[in-house]
Amino acid sequence: MVSKAVAKYVHALHLKKYRLRHEAFLVEGGKSVLELLRSGLQTERVLVTVEFAAKLPAQLPNVPVEVLTEAELTSLGTLATNNTALAIARLPTEPPLQPAPGGLLLALDQVRDPGNLGTLIRLADWYGLPGVVLSETCADPWAPKTVAATMGSFTRVPIWQRDLPAWLATLPANLPVYGADLHGDNVHHLTLEPTGVLVMGSESHGLTPEVEARLTQRLHIPGRGQAESLNVAISAAILLDNFHRNK
Repeated sequence: MVSKAVAKYVHALHLKKYRLRHEAFLVEGGKSVLELLRSGLQTERVLVTVEFAAKLPAQLPNVPVEVLTEAELTSLGTLATNNTALAIARLPTEPPLQPAPGGLLLALDQVRDPGNLGTLIRLADWYGLPGVVLSETCADPWAPKTVAATMGSFTRVPIWQRDLPAWLATLPANLPVYGADLHGDNVHHLTLEPTGVLVMGSESHGLTPEVEARLTQRLHIPGRGQAESLNVAISAAILLDNFHRNK
């Protein structure tokens, strides 16, 4: 059993204000914890069940490891059940955000669902994007649900949170800024180069007017059925695939 101080610390990290105060976040689930331990991110502490302990790397210098029961581990985290592991990690140092990214950056405007945000970060990892820029109104990228939804991609994808309209205004004039729009160009009829910024808005509200005003080209995904819209992560996957289909 962990000490009361450790349990209080873990529970505090469920909330954004304490993640910011302590500059730390939770990683839950065996796969995500192993990804963390293999990454360059700093790990403060690892909590595991006895069954999962054997799967940890042989050498974990300066990382305390404590063995708990499944019930104890579950009670500390946010998952309905956790029979593997939970870790506390330090928030990564933000790398410089280049004005010309040298690839295709993904930017997200008001994506407030942590599951969608995590999936979008995972997509950025899949397509090898240089990173993801979030509006200040997006979900917290270091919330437990977001981290879990990335399936380990949180260790590899740089993330920046910015005033999105102000940041877009600083980009070079010749850098393309794409956005999804029902009245945009049919993406299947275009030959797109993976350079610039692809901006995705929330499924419910789309892009904010201030962000939409910064687009240089609008992209439309044609459909044949009656659905009003696509999930933002699905839309991003379709668009990203069109950017990379000839590469």
